[in-house]
Amino acid sequence: MTEAPRLVIVEDDPSFARTLRRSFEKRGYLAAQAASPDELTALLDAGEAFDFAVVDLKLGTASGLTCVQMLHRADPTTRIVMLTGFASIATAVEAIKLGASHYLVKPANTDDIEEGFGRDGGNPDVPVEGRKSSIKTVEWEYIHSTLAECDFNISEAARRLGMHRRTLARKLEKRQLK
Repeated sequence: MTEAPRLVIVEDDPSFARTLRRSFEKRGYLAAQAASPDELTALLDAGEAFDFAVVDLKLGTASGLTCVQMLHRADPTTRIVMLTGFASIATAVEAIKLGASHYLVKPANTDDIEEGFGRDGGNPDVPVEGRKSSIKTVEWEYIHSTLAECDFNISEAARRLGMHRRTLARKLEKRQLK
């Protein structure tokens, strides 16, 4: 008898995490949940090992990128899919560098995530003539990459961006990270 694949879902939205967990359990996975990097650390410290992981980018005030790094360090063979409500080039690049197999924008379903687990490389057939970025998009991606570099510390990011912390906070309120 083959052992069921082990999965951890790192998601701070309890409703979405529960839905994902049920869906994967129906497919034969043994699923665990964590809502923060600290909860994931507790699972890993308890000796839990995972074949697969689904990690949300924004976990309250914490970054899911930290969780990707922790999972990859614990077991480089873990297939990790990062989910986010706001995709940016900066976080996609960082997620892949830190060990994620794939990066998906919410809403993503179980089929999309399982497909992401199976991705071993890039797709050279992806069209390169995508739409041009607006100035607002370029600004947002720059802000987001700076935030990622600062591990989502708003004060430090504002300092590096040369803007007042409240100005940055207002911009972030208008375009929520999830």
